[in-house]
Amino acid sequence: MPEVGAGSGEHDFSQVDVFSPDLWGGNPVAVVHGADDLDDAEMAAFARWTNLSETTFLLTPRDPGADYRLRIFTVDGELPFAGHPTLGSAHAWLEAGGAPAGDDVVQECGVGLVTVRRREVLSFAAPPLLRSGDVDASTQERVRAALRLETDDVEAMQWVDNGPGWIGVLLRDADAVLAVRPDVAALSGLAVGLAGLHPAGGEYAVEVRALFGTTEDPVTGSLNAGLAQWLVGAGVLPDSYVARQGTAIGRSGRVHVQRRDGDLWIGGTTRTSVRGTVSFGA
Repeated sequence: MPEVGAGSGEHDFSQVDVFSPDLWGGNPVAVVHGADDLDDAEMAAFARWTNLSETTFLLTPRDPGADYRLRIFTVDGELPFAGHPTLGSAHAWLEAGGAPAGDDVVQECGVGLVTVRRREVLSFAAPPLLRSGDVDASTQERVRAALRLETDDVEAMQWVDNGPGWIGVLLRDADAVLAVRPDVAALSGLAVGLAGLHPAGGEYAVEVRALFGTTEDPVTGSLNAGLAQWLVGAGVLPDSYVARQGTAIGRSGRVHVQRRDGDLWIGGTTRTSVRGTVSFGA
């Protein structure tokens, strides 16, 4: 393990619940404010300690077009982009007195500049996919085996990777998504997103599950962004809908998707659950 640096004492800290209208129903992200003095090892060590799916660090932007810079860490390393950390960190930055240069917030992160709109809920513009299109036959076989599915169980499979490496898997319906009992060990090294349509006319258009390595993520903005780019583009989902996620693990995630001005916007409720300070260094 790399040696952890000395930091510079206390930092303001927020833990924000993202993508649920219900208390404790979404996906929490830990946010460290004013983190310019922290080095890579300190950030990585703190992210391992929080043991959340993501921990973020707010920094001074390098790009003059950004309001702040964000670094996003999992327990295993850094990500160039992730959805619920983007919304939760924007919420924490605004709540702490951050004032955007324009009407919307502009975040600088590993994939570049990401716009966060302030409307009924915060929403981000889905970033361009780093990888899209067909999944090769051997990887498809590995994914189906890890999900314990037969070839006929899968309606379609596509790369929907905007950073974390997502493979999108469309199943016949929402019930089929909830019925999946994956081989957790076989999923190691894969980032798989399941989607299945709910009956037309209901509150939710699609059921989503995110299987990321050996864990299931409660509610996932990056996956929903990738799935929307695929499935809205293919005419499977409409331009505006609500996705439900987290049902299989007792969460009540609700992700709002809307096409506006040629972009797909991914949004949801954000609320601060924990406020305080965190100490770095001796």
